[in-house]
Amino acid sequence: MRVITQKKNSLMKDLLSQRSSFDIPREGQVIEAKIEAMKPHAVYLDLGNFKTGIIMGREIKQNSREFKKVKTGDTVPVKVINLENEDGYVEVSLVKANEEKRWEKLQEKMQEEEMIETKILKANKGGLMVEVEGIEGFMPVSQLSPEHYPRVEGGDKQKIFQELNKLVNQSIKVKVIDVNPNENKLIVSEKAAQSKKLKKALEKYKEGDTVEGTITGIVDFGAFVKFDDLEGLIHISEIDWQIIENPADFFEVGDKVKAKIVDIDDDKISLSTKALKENPWQNIEGKYKQGDIIKGKVIKFNPFGAFIKIDKNIQGLVHISEFGTEEKMEQALEVGKSYDFKIISIKPSEYRMALKPVKKENKKKE
Repeated sequence: MRVITQKKNSLMKDLLSQRSSFDIPREGQVIEAKIEAMKPHAVYLDLGNFKTGIIMGREIKQNSREFKKVKTGDTVPVKVINLENEDGYVEVSLVKANEEKRWEKLQEKMQEEEMIETKILKANKGGLMVEVEGIEGFMPVSQLSPEHYPRVEGGDKQKIFQELNKLVNQSIKVKVIDVNPNENKLIVSEKAAQSKKLKKALEKYKEGDTVEGTITGIVDFGAFVKFDDLEGLIHISEIDWQIIENPADFFEVGDKVKAKIVDIDDDKISLSTKALKENPWQNIEGKYKQGDIIKGKVIKFNPFGAFIKIDKNIQGLVHISEFGTEEKMEQALEVGKSYDFKIISIKPSEYRMALKPVKKENKKKE
């Protein structure tokens, strides 16, 4: 009896050993399987020591191009969909497995910061659509390189869309910057792909340097200047000492300009043409002082008050509190007309001059 028991135990160990030599697949798992037969209505696969796998006809019909790439005898990755369908087969998917592999490759490309060449498929008002590893991705306008960034005055969305459409079918180099298979989200960046090149070009420049370049674009908030392989922005506040309504009044695309680098933040370069001009506020106290009555032209209203042009580069502000409401301010003053004002305060370090209107009767007394 002892011998029989030992033989039974040995047989059980062998069976358990054989069973542990393969893993029972689970739903959602990607496994390797060999194609046994390919039929128009189904593909049958050898899952090793487990049951026979099957890819259903609807998947074959909807993805005929995918199945033209494989043949009987090929070992392919498949994703387990159902461990046992109504016919006793393990239902698997070649398409879902390939898709999962593509997402894994995309995540690897993002981690390795790999440079990828892709073609622009189409444009929308927010950016461009591309394809990487068979997955459709999106590149926001903000992630375009300076070369391709749309220069549109006023930020008109329709005009931006027209500019983006010109890029369709072009090949560009990008990097993957965000991957989320659960949300089917792939974000790429042309700007990130050029970051090393830009950083190398930036090595020879520092804040305070003067550069010479060409105006490449004018927008409502400033003008873009290209120099070497770099591009910087002259913000509207850095164009001139006077108040500027429209940068296009100062620049045209193609103009050659000199500008000072006032800030470098990562690969963003801020420039100033104003910094290369004499500061009109530097010796202003020798020309104007608190209490003076001066003549100035109203050039602009805003919720804070009225901007007054004193001379070519000096503006003052009449605060809204001098009138009470915007309506009363616009009744008292008219844009384009000149009036007498009293200087309440001058702060040269802040480039500020506070004014108040001078009533005719007050002027006579003074």
